[in-house]
Amino acid sequence: MTFSLPPSVEVRDRRVRRSRAALLRAAIELVTERGTAAVPISELAEAADVSRQVLYQQFGDRDALLLEAALDLARRDLMPRLGDPAATVPGRARSLALARHFAEYRGFYRAVMTGSTAFALSRALEGLLVPFNRRLFHEAFGGTLDARTVDDLATYLTGGGHAFVYSWLIDGDDPLDPEEFADRLTRMVSVVVDALLARHAAGGEAVP
Repeated sequence: MTFSLPPSVEVRDRRVRRSRAALLRAAIELVTERGTAAVPISELAEAADVSRQVLYQQFGDRDALLLEAALDLARRDLMPRLGDPAATVPGRARSLALARHFAEYRGFYRAVMTGSTAFALSRALEGLLVPFNRRLFHEAFGGTLDARTVDDLATYLTGGGHAFVYSWLIDGDDPLDPEEFADRLTRMVSVVVDALLARHAAGGEAVP
């Protein structure tokens, strides 16, 4: 099973691009400031200096705006930090990049991950990270696993990793410590991969 981020919307009209960017920025700023995703549409529109009608025309409703704001943030800030999924990058480097991103935007993510957009956002973020874990298993097993098994393992690890990050974001001590969490995340992934490798080498299946 694979998930993918909804494609970013290409907008050619300059005025529409400006108002759209202003709404995305306002959503992140107000949600972070209030600590809740329940920010009135009228206030989001006012902060972006657009009418409510413009917000409805471009996003349909508040949930769609908040989801797109989160995905836009992930595309602009998280993905460049993680680099190309096909590139060989040390595991801790990517763990630390991920931890720093979520720590920096904790207030926003904590609000939207516990609000009405939580499920859709979780699916989309998992889709963003699956390719990195797919690469991890390709490298670890040296191409000895079939594509379906690699995909299943990547999805499985991504789901567990998401729950791990979610718990840290929601319940972690303030301020969050990205360095410490990166160590924990890297250690968790190493334990899982090493256990699977040992089982595979012993002639068992990749997973129990």
